[in-house]
Amino acid sequence: MRSVKIYPEAWPLHTPFVIARGSRTETGVVVVELEQDGVKGIGEATPYPRYGESEASVLAQIASLQSQLEEGMSREALQLALPAGAARNAIDSALWHLAAQQRGEDLWQMTQQLAPKQMITAQTISIDMPEAMASSALALWQNGARLLKIKMDDHFITERLMAIRAAVPEATLIVDANESWHGEGLAARCQLLADLGIAMLEQPLPADQDEALANFIHPLPICADESCHTRESLPALRGRYEMINIKLDKTGGLTEALALADAAQAAGFGLMLGCMLCTSRAIRAALPLATRATWADLDGPTWLAVDAEPALRFTSGVLHLTPASAAG
Repeated sequence: MRSVKIYPEAWPLHTPFVIARGSRTETGVVVVELEQDGVKGIGEATPYPRYGESEASVLAQIASLQSQLEEGMSREALQLALPAGAARNAIDSALWHLAAQQRGEDLWQMTQQLAPKQMITAQTISIDMPEAMASSALALWQNGARLLKIKMDDHFITERLMAIRAAVPEATLIVDANESWHGEGLAARCQLLADLGIAMLEQPLPADQDEALANFIHPLPICADESCHTRESLPALRGRYEMINIKLDKTGGLTEALALADAAQAAGFGLMLGCMLCTSRAIRAALPLATRATWADLDGPTWLAVDAEPALRFTSGVLHLTPASAAG
């Protein structure tokens, strides 16, 4: 028999995180601990209101499977028992971690991936006035970040982007609108981004307005985030997006995320690996996908005032990996 613990945690941020949907000063996560024969696995997920999730709803979903988890529920059975989302991710991540600990391996070994010594991750610039965003970009660049992800809403787009590009002319910039733009005027905005050397645009339109991207000629890649959750999302994305952003909280864990990555690459999509605001536990669970992605956006823990231990080591724009940190 396994023992099962389920509990919420709140992690304050050191700086407000502002996107098109609003501002946050802390992130709430749900944690699952599974222990069997003295070996423990732990998984973490971030409930996301955009997808109809709350801390209470995710806790209830997980609790509904407690007896099955105690009796040895497998990852395969879990895929059928819960829909994709944060609850399934917390359990799936705990099951992967438990299996790795039982084998004496890490997730890289279990998924037959070679762990790099370090990887570049995007550093996010949250929404503010143009001068403040430019100042943030410059500070990150001066500290070593080379890939910057710029959050945008529907205001001051030209002013913000021009100020940031002027501040960091050599940085690689990607823009995330979080569904806040509209089909009208999108072509001109895409051209502006291309003229400023923006490398990619993420989820400009609401997910239910993707049809506006069909046969839409654009001068830079567009990446699906809110529009892509699992393999079932892919058929509707063809001809509309060039890339997809994989997040374990959307796929419902690494099990589906690996399958999604395989299917997406087979269909010709490029990959981005993303995260919610989270601790190092959640990032560690996603790492086996990182080497397959064109861009990794794994800076969630860098927004926390204090990270969960054992914490991954980040410097500005770089995630440093050792065998111990990769294994957790």
